[in-house]
Amino acid sequence: MAHGTTRYFTWAFAVTALGLLLSVWVGWSFTGTVQGTLGIFLISLILAALEISLSFDNAIVNANVLKRMSPVWQRRFLTWGILIAVFGMRIIFPVAIVAIAAGTGPWSAVVLAAENPAEYARIMDEAHPDIAAFGGTFLLMVALSFFFDPEKEDHWLGGLEKFVARHGATRGTDMLVTVAVLLGVSQFFPEAEAGRFLTMAMWGLLTYLVVHALGEVLDSRGPETVAAGGGLGAFLYLEMLDASFSFDGVIGAFALTQNLFVIAIGLGIGAMYVRSMTIMLVEKGTLSEYRFLEHGAFYAILVLAVIMFLQPLMHIPEVVTGGLGIALIAAALMSSIRWNRKKIALDAAAPEAG
Repeated sequence: MAHGTTRYFTWAFAVTALGLLLSVWVGWSFTGTVQGTLGIFLISLILAALEISLSFDNAIVNANVLKRMSPVWQRRFLTWGILIAVFGMRIIFPVAIVAIAAGTGPWSAVVLAAENPAEYARIMDEAHPDIAAFGGTFLLMVALSFFFDPEKEDHWLGGLEKFVARHGATRGTDMLVTVAVLLGVSQFFPEAEAGRFLTMAMWGLLTYLVVHALGEVLDSRGPETVAAGGGLGAFLYLEMLDASFSFDGVIGAFALTQNLFVIAIGLGIGAMYVRSMTIMLVEKGTLSEYRFLEHGAFYAILVLAVIMFLQPLMHIPEVVTGGLGIALIAAALMSSIRWNRKKIALDAAAPEAG
């Protein structure tokens, strides 16, 4: 059984070994000391663990969409998609932000990261509120679209989820709630910053709507299957979802180190484990076996969206972000196990009663 599970992580183990070797090389190149090299090696390990803890809910949601896609598009997402996730979001994305904010070219941004990591980190920190508003809004829409689905039959928190799902029959309810939340959160920002927060949040909302509209056009599906079942549209949706999850990890990584190369190594290792977990969830049918696991993931997304809105206003440690997500998923898993045991007991008792 253990061996069967381990095979899903073969590539992740290989990338871990390569990444840690690279971290030793980077550590020695930047510090020239054994102590400094060991420090960077440990930071790479911590970043990988941080990425895994923050993105476990991402793997569950990915698996939910992926299981409904055709085998061809599944393979494309798990190959091309992971390359975009590792190199695009963990390397190109931070470089692009600094290049835009500093008004310089991409290569100059890489040079800045290598020669003046403190200035690079300062620019990333200044861009954090905009990224949080954009990514938080996208993730909030992802979570609300799940709970406001009138066709959702399984409800983890029965009464509350049934009430929300019933109101989902009114078109646009999720957008209405999102706009109300954004207007409420903006009241806590200084007047000069509130407008910028709302502007970036509206871009996040628009991006979500555009991705879903593209999904309908590209996959020729109805609105009820926008994020699933198709090809290119579902692929784009998953990439945008991964990008939104990655915002928090990339920005949070700068709290541990200002070295772009160490961040890329640590988060890249973590991203490979997310890919492995996604494949395992799809092939082993874990989502269908554990009835409420997906619910826990979407509650974790909801919490992450709220945290991203609050981060520009207060410091929230990454351990809190990751810990809450894991706690919600663990609670959903335990509820699923109890439900399965109860169902088995009822099924066993049924023949006796007859």
